[in-house]
Amino acid sequence: MINVTQTFLPPQAEYQKIVARAWDAGWITNRGALVKELEASLTETLGVDNLIAMANGTLPLQIALKAFGKSGEIITTPFSYVATTSSIVWEGCTPVFVDIDPTYLTIDERKIEAAITPKTTAILATHVYGNPCAVNEIEAIAKKHDLKVIYDAAHGYGVTYNDRSIFEYGDVSTCSFHATKIFHTGEGGALFAKKEHLEKLYFYHNFGHDGPEVFRGLGINAKMSELHAAMGLAVLPYMDEIIANRRKVVTQYREDLKVHGLSIRPGTQWNAAYYPVVFDSEATLLQVVNALRAEKIHPRRYFYPSLDQLPYIENADVPVSHDIATRVLCLPISHALGEADCNRIISLINAHL
Repeated sequence: MINVTQTFLPPQAEYQKIVARAWDAGWITNRGALVKELEASLTETLGVDNLIAMANGTLPLQIALKAFGKSGEIITTPFSYVATTSSIVWEGCTPVFVDIDPTYLTIDERKIEAAITPKTTAILATHVYGNPCAVNEIEAIAKKHDLKVIYDAAHGYGVTYNDRSIFEYGDVSTCSFHATKIFHTGEGGALFAKKEHLEKLYFYHNFGHDGPEVFRGLGINAKMSELHAAMGLAVLPYMDEIIANRRKVVTQYREDLKVHGLSIRPGTQWNAAYYPVVFDSEATLLQVVNALRAEKIHPRRYFYPSLDQLPYIENADVPVSHDIATRVLCLPISHALGEADCNRIISLINAHL
């Protein structure tokens, strides 16, 4: 069976050796030595500052919205994973959907300003499949209207744009370290923030604690455990190999598939997070899905449906998102996908176009 992705598992002995340090210290959570080491390693590897490791990739979004959303309207994209929208609603804010760019599939920066009202407090945009938003244009709009910018960079590990980490853009960026992601900690994530915001967000992620008996204010439990940090430390040395193998798959798809893949924004060093293709119709997509599943190959309709169709959301005028969501399919891609299986996937798809 070939799934849309495959979790990279480091040698068990290497993971156990790192976990043994937590056992020996008797310290399993509450920001132990392994979490701090992982933060330091990621800071160096990614070339970023101001990183907080967290328990998953959704809590950083919720914390950023708690800090900056102020129960107002949040300009956002309908083409993302559900966590982007559900976090807005969960934190008592109102999502205001802006349609997507038909080329890059990120929020269409040309349509943002028309959606801003006196109630708008922030822009929450997604770097779709690791493909960067038009960050410079969005920053200019935010400065003009005194808005905060939050980026859902769940797929952004290792991506650079104009020679800067994708996590350096915006007031806050978030990343997922879920087991399905390129870099993972089993379950986990991280928040990246401008220096002036970091202290406030740090206390938010640990109940507001400032020591065992003093509280700075409101907070939640978003801390990463030592067991998850150990997985991250065991995976990290293999990242160059993992990304290189995924790029080989991307090259094979791009050269041989007779269907359009993702257009990457110029200036981007991409991480091969996913390989989406956009078919000419939903009918063709469904034919391809059925043909692949008959061979025990499991792609994913990701992202589907357009998020304005969630049951707790009012309808929005986002025709491009609706159209793309019905025709986009993420093909299998992983560190372990070999040339022969890749060729089999390509042949099956091409035969049904």
